[in-house]
Amino acid sequence: MPIMDGFKVMENLKEIETSGYLPVLVITAQPEEKLRALKSGARDFISKPFNLAEVLVRVQNLLEVRLLNLRTKKLLEQVVAEQKVSERLLNNVLPEIIVKRMKRQPEFKVDNFSKGIVDTFPEVTVLFADIVGFTKFTETVSAEVLVEVLNDIFTRFDNITDHRGLEKIKTIGDSYMAAAGLPTPMHNHADQAAHAAFDMLEVMEEINQKSDNKFQIRIGMSSGSVVAGVIGVRKFLYDIWGDVVNTASRMESQGIAGKIQITDATQKRLGDGFIAENMGYKNIIGKGAINTWFLVNRHKTVL
Repeated sequence: MPIMDGFKVMENLKEIETSGYLPVLVITAQPEEKLRALKSGARDFISKPFNLAEVLVRVQNLLEVRLLNLRTKKLLEQVVAEQKVSERLLNNVLPEIIVKRMKRQPEFKVDNFSKGIVDTFPEVTVLFADIVGFTKFTETVSAEVLVEVLNDIFTRFDNITDHRGLEKIKTIGDSYMAAAGLPTPMHNHADQAAHAAFDMLEVMEEINQKSDNKFQIRIGMSSGSVVAGVIGVRKFLYDIWGDVVNTASRMESQGIAGKIQITDATQKRLGDGFIAENMGYKNIIGKGAINTWFLVNRHKTVL
C-alpha cells in the first residue's frame, strides 16, 4: 500500500476495535518479522510463498474464533446485567452491609446462605406504625386501588427511614416496622426514630389533603437491646427480636390514632429537641404496668 504498511494498518484497526477480537492474518515474504507482527496484534502468520487452501483454512479458523469471542462477550454482558439486577433485589431485601458480610463468608453456599449472620445491638429504638381503620378501607375499594394507596404510603415511609438513617425491617399488612441503631450503631437512635415518627405523621396529613381518604396512624416506640439476624434459605428476611420489639409493638397497638406513644426507655434517650407528655402507668398486655409518654412536638431547629 502506498500510504501505510501492514503494521500501520493493524495499529489503526486496534483504535477502531478496542475491546473485541481482531482476526488479523499476516502474510509476508519476511519471516523474521513474525514476532513483530504477533506483538502488533496479528492472530496468525503465514510466510510467502503460501498455499491458498491453507490461507482459507486459517482465515476460517480466525473467523470462528472471532464469532466465539463475540458470543462470549455478549454472554458476559448478559451475566453482568443479570448480576446487577440480582444485586439490586438482594439489597432491597437485606441491608447492604449484611449483604457484603454474607458474600465474604468462605463457606458461602445456597443452603447455608445466612450462616453466622446474627448480632446483638445494646442500643436500638424500634418503631411500629399502623394505619388506623385500613381494614375497613380495604372492603370499599378494588384490589388495584388498595395496593396503589398502600404502596404510596409505604414508599413515603421508606423515604423517611432512608433520610433518618433507620433500617426498615418489614411490613405486616398495613403495619410498618423500622429500627434506628442497626445494622450500623447510631448514638442518637432515639432522636432519629422520633424524627421519623413525626415525619410519618406529616406525610399522612399531606396524603389526606390530596385525597378523599382521611387516614390516621398510631405509632409506638421503645428502646433497648435487640438481637438481629438473617433468617430463611430461599426467601431471606433481616429481622430483629427481643423484649424491646414486643414493647414497641404494644406501644403502637395500645396507643391513640395520630399519636406517638413511647416508653420510659425511649424518653430518657431523647435529646432536648423533643417535647413529651407523661401519661402515667398503663396496663400493657403481656407487660403489666408501664410508664408511658406521648411525643407532643419537636423543635423546628433540630429538624
